[in-house]
Amino acid sequence: MSADPRFTDAECAQFARDGYAMVRGLAPGATVARMREVAAAHLAEARLPVEFEADTHYPGAPASRNAPGGRTVRRLLQAYARDAVFRAWALSPLIAPRLTQLLGPRAMLSQAHHNCIMTKNPAFSSVTQWHRDIRYWAFEKPELVSVWLALGEERLDNGCLLLLPGTHRMEFSEQRLDDAQFLRADQPESRALLQTQIAAELQAGDVLFFHCRLFHAAGNNQTSETKFSVVHTYHAADNPPLAGTRSAALADVPLPQE
Repeated sequence: MSADPRFTDAECAQFARDGYAMVRGLAPGATVARMREVAAAHLAEARLPVEFEADTHYPGAPASRNAPGGRTVRRLLQAYARDAVFRAWALSPLIAPRLTQLLGPRAMLSQAHHNCIMTKNPAFSSVTQWHRDIRYWAFEKPELVSVWLALGEERLDNGCLLLLPGTHRMEFSEQRLDDAQFLRADQPESRALLQTQIAAELQAGDVLFFHCRLFHAAGNNQTSETKFSVVHTYHAADNPPLAGTRSAALADVPLPQE
């Protein structure tokens, strides 16, 4: 486990340049094991609230909830409210100081975005195309950071995240995006950009911090085991969600201050 609760200068510089930073072995083994135990139990009973693969309409997803695999859970929603282990992690002193480095001295957990356990089923998992998370979020500034904790191995063959470094600093014309704001891979500029992709392969306990404007994608799970990840999103206190939007639907939670 990383002993220093803060990013190094080099890691901060990498985040500013590439839009992400990884911290290996950040979460204690006992925390990871407890999260995985709770996540597996909630998945087995499809404890609400959940999002099904069929709800995403992503490539490879079941056509409807009534189709074969249509009741396959993709996300266990509202992780913060599910169990004390997720609440403790979301506000953990292992991540809070790093978030204040990236966002400022007063950082807030958004309960309206991410705040979930991502599950990827071997039999019915879809492909997530290239997108930016900020596309459907409404804040005063597009400056949020997501924290992705691996609860097991994340590799290309079980659908780990793929990242396009530096895209959080780039502007994209409407012609390069489809109606759902996915990157159009058929554009010549996009084909060149996709050559820069990296795979965020992780071990249990590893954490990926990434910017809300960073383009990322993920393949399906081609193994025999379900993949579990916990994801939370944070913003600065002076960058609130816009009133009346989905982003403001649930109360934000302040991170402990140093």
